[in-house]
Amino acid sequence: MKRKNSPFKIVVVVTLVIVALIIALVVISNNNSESDQGMTFEKQPSTEGQPTLGDTNAPVTVVEFGDFKCPACKVWGTDIFPQLVSDYVDTGKVKFSFINVLFHGQESKLGSLAAETVYKQNPNAYWDFHKALFKEQPSENHDSSWITTEKILEVASTVPEINTDKLKAAIENNSEINEVNKDSELVTEFNVEVTPTIMVNGKVMEDPYDYDAIQKAIEDALEEN
Repeated sequence: MKRKNSPFKIVVVVTLVIVALIIALVVISNNNSESDQGMTFEKQPSTEGQPTLGDTNAPVTVVEFGDFKCPACKVWGTDIFPQLVSDYVDTGKVKFSFINVLFHGQESKLGSLAAETVYKQNPNAYWDFHKALFKEQPSENHDSSWITTEKILEVASTVPEINTDKLKAAIENNSEINEVNKDSELVTEFNVEVTPTIMVNGKVMEDPYDYDAIQKAIEDALEEN
């Protein structure tokens, strides 16, 4: 005679199945997360024609994909960038390049256009302008419209090496728009979805604020060279 399964056994079996499914989903999720961590591209973004700080022959290249309208980029520039420069750029081990990202629309485009124009006019003035423009980003309500031609010229006037009349004319004529477009092509090519995105010799940092991880990536890259 066939016995009926007891309700208790059925509950136990169903519970075990559910637990097994949950474990499987967690494992799959973790594997997917791990596969995205520390993604390394076969080649790194080209820094040809990009604003670059440090020895052009340095063995390691660190690239920031950033946006002048991005508050997280401003924080990275304040909290992480100076230490990176002190530890690795000034010592000749790393060269650092900045690639513009236009995630915040027209203001991002205007800021990038101005920065590219300054770089073309006087590369030595670029980084002072870069830092000064980020400094003008509001600490609160960063979505407010603040990158204007007037603000750009005001910032540029604090950097003696910049000819503001030529800068204004070049912005109005979109003289360096091709350089901005080239950056946008790199953003697409390297699947940049967040700012700042930091890459060390083509390796994407999972957490751009984890300086220990950035150091390790740099040291590993130095050992390979």
